[in-house]
Parts: sequence; structure tokens; C-alpha cells
Amino acid sequence: MHDDVIIALAGIGLIGIACQWVAWRVKLPAILFLLMAGIVAGPVSGWLKPDQAFGQLLFPIISLSVAVILFEGSLTLKFTDIRGLQLVVRRLVTTGVLVTWGIIALATHWLLDFSWKLSLLFNAITVVTGFTVVVPMLRTVRPTANVANILRWEGIVIDPIGALLGVLVFQFIIIET
Repeated sequence: MHDDVIIALAGIGLIGIACQWVAWRVKLPAILFLLMAGIVAGPVSGWLKPDQAFGQLLFPIISLSVAVILFEGSLTLKFTDIRGLQLVVRRLVTTGVLVTWGIIALATHWLLDFSWKLSLLFNAITVVTGFTVVVPMLRTVRPTANVANILRWEGIVIDPIGALLGVLVFQFIIIET
């Protein structure tokens, strides 16, 4: 049993390194290659079955990974980069989130025929822009310093807000049912 876990972790690590290297070579965000590799390794080929490979360790591994992703980006923030632009970032992570959440919830309900509860949950999860997506795009697009700082701060600050929103909506749905 332990050999399977070690082989799975080593395989995941090697695939991750390969995806990062390919992304670096072709100058595209690594998240694209990581996502494709995960889909191929899991649902398409069936090579990795996380429930079977990790068992009771799956939830703690996912929790730790989410914590690292959510808060790793905040270590790179500098208040000097955002001086004079705080209001813009505050509006993006408050009003922007609510407007985006509402519009996408309406669209998923009407266009995709989701129930209202599922629409709200789906959009609570997808409302985040995500540090792991924004920073590679900033490296590729190279906007002005002010725009880059605003997007970097928004991408980092919105992740915990989106995670909390997703948990709250999910808990609300569970309580209602």
C-alpha cells in the first residue's frame, strides 16, 4: 500500500516538473499544462485514483495544498506597490466580486439551466481570478506597473475571499436541504 502512495507522489511530482518546464519553454502559463496533465492522469487514463491511492490522507493533503496556494502569494505582496491604488483593489474584491457573482449566477441559471443553489455555488467557486493564473499572465502581457500591481494584489486577496464564499454557500445549501 505504501509503495503505491510513494509511486503516485513521485509520478505527480515528475509530471508537475515536466509541465513547469514545458510551460517555461513555450512561454505559456503552467496552469494550462498542469490542468491537462491532471485530466489525462486521472479521468482519461485512470492512472491516478486519488481516493484509492491516498485513502484517509486525501483530505489533509488537499487542505494543506489549498492553504499553501491561498497564502503563498501574500508573502510576495509589498504595500509600497499599491500605494495610492488601494481603493481600486478594494472595489475589485468587494463590488467586483458581488457583481461578477450575480451576473454569472444568472447566466448559469438561465443559459445552463442550473438550479439557483447550484448556480450560486458554482459561481462562488469560479468568482476568483487566482494568483496562479494572474501572475503568469502578467509575465506574458507585461502591463504598466500600476495595472500589474492592481491585478497582482486583486489576484492574491481574492483567493481567500473566494474560498470562504464557496464554503459559506456550500454550508448554506447543506443546511437548507
